[in-house]
Amino acid sequence: MRILLAGFNHETNTFADSRADDAAFAHGGGFPGFCTGAEVRAALNPEVNLAGAGFLLAAEAAGDEVETLLWTAAVPSGYVVKETYDRIAGEIIARIAAALPADAVYLDLHGAMVAEHAEDGEGELLERIRAVTGPDLPIIVSLDLHANVSQRMMDLSDAMVAFRTYPHVDMAETGRKAHALLTRRMAHGKPFAKAMARIPYMKPICWQSTEDAPARDLYALVGTLEAETGAPSVSYCMGFPAADIPMCGPVVWAYGETPEQAAAACDPLNAAVVAAEMDFEGPLYTPDAAVEKALELNTAGVKPVVIADAQDNPGAGGSSDTMGLIKALVAHDVQGASAGLVYDPEAAKAAHAAGVGGQVTLALGGRSPAKGDSPFEATFTVEALSDGVFQTKGPFYGGRTMGLGLSACLRIGGVRIAVASAKAQLADQEMLRYLGIEPTTENIIVAKSAIHFRADFRPIAGEIITAVAPGEMMMRSTDWTWHNLPDDLRMMPGGPTFAETKTPAKTAADA
Repeated sequence: MRILLAGFNHETNTFADSRADDAAFAHGGGFPGFCTGAEVRAALNPEVNLAGAGFLLAAEAAGDEVETLLWTAAVPSGYVVKETYDRIAGEIIARIAAALPADAVYLDLHGAMVAEHAEDGEGELLERIRAVTGPDLPIIVSLDLHANVSQRMMDLSDAMVAFRTYPHVDMAETGRKAHALLTRRMAHGKPFAKAMARIPYMKPICWQSTEDAPARDLYALVGTLEAETGAPSVSYCMGFPAADIPMCGPVVWAYGETPEQAAAACDPLNAAVVAAEMDFEGPLYTPDAAVEKALELNTAGVKPVVIADAQDNPGAGGSSDTMGLIKALVAHDVQGASAGLVYDPEAAKAAHAAGVGGQVTLALGGRSPAKGDSPFEATFTVEALSDGVFQTKGPFYGGRTMGLGLSACLRIGGVRIAVASAKAQLADQEMLRYLGIEPTTENIIVAKSAIHFRADFRPIAGEIITAVAPGEMMMRSTDWTWHNLPDDLRMMPGGPTFAETKTPAKTAADA
């Protein structure tokens, strides 16, 4: 086959204050930034854990010709700027038009992109592509597990396949599945039958780990249903619960060579996810309670205790600079603790000016609009400096070159803070080691992440607990004010429906 490949990835937190502009997509935020043509092949190399990389590897192994058009991503944030969305989407469409004819199009998308003028970012992109390709050219899409899947996305694509792990250690594997699905679609000779069901409740991301029940068992069922029914593909997206849009929420879907086959795979999965509603819950700790619990575990010999600073997770639109947990560590005079990554370019610049061993008096972090947060004003010792370029090694990022700009390890008392000039979710041990912090010997580690850190930190963690410090990614959906959800969608497992809580509609232009 001759296949056209493009990728456009963003997870949009419509409650976050930041915006994804040209600069954000140029950098990539821990993922490859904007690239075209041969640059895409270099970015999607076999060492990285990305769906596009897995697809490219599988396609070339099968002898297919893949024309790599464009790939880009930005760190999760608030809305994608209209001009940026239109520029990138326009270039994808222009490159597809210039590369036709082809046998198929493969798109590496997230599924939860919201632009200032387009609440269904992926559906809008697919519609624009269809205007160029026509209705018959097969389009296969890979999606993040947190996609908010719309009916328009389902209608305009031939098939979509989603990650099955959170932490997302199967991104490349999902790309390989997308290629296998395309191969089966071509052999079938016509579009698959489709079955789709929307799940009636939202799930906080901190309880979505597929390493634990109930998500672990539900995703095992996805594979079982594929095997038992022979369905070409079955997917379950838990949704990104920080998007105030009508298609927000979990979805299950399946493809079949017949409508009966698709339904036979989709219906039991829908029933199982609905039945598991009340299992998506667990304990959440305030900053002080989290530190006290960690110290209690340390006293019992449990080390390191990893505290998830889940509400300031830059992987879900957080600012990665709130100080709630760091202030709690210092207030409790914790020894052998580290926290990261804190996004503060000015602090990193000041540390480089002072040099290793120097002291800097700073108002660190605390610049986001997160309620209850403020900068941490103190004098810090500069323990280590870096240009921010290093290789990741863990299962989430894979073997990727990080470029986090000027970086520094700042120490106050027994607490060390990893500070960077670019946002990236702390999901790899090397993101501490590049600043001289050895995670395996720490007593307490504060990770600005909700789940992805578990992929590389769970093997070394004595215990993991989740905190609700200030941040822009609430672990309780009822802590936000919503305007645009489906009336019957429950805001939390067992919680009220949107109809019971809603306020008048608001759009991106009002934000």
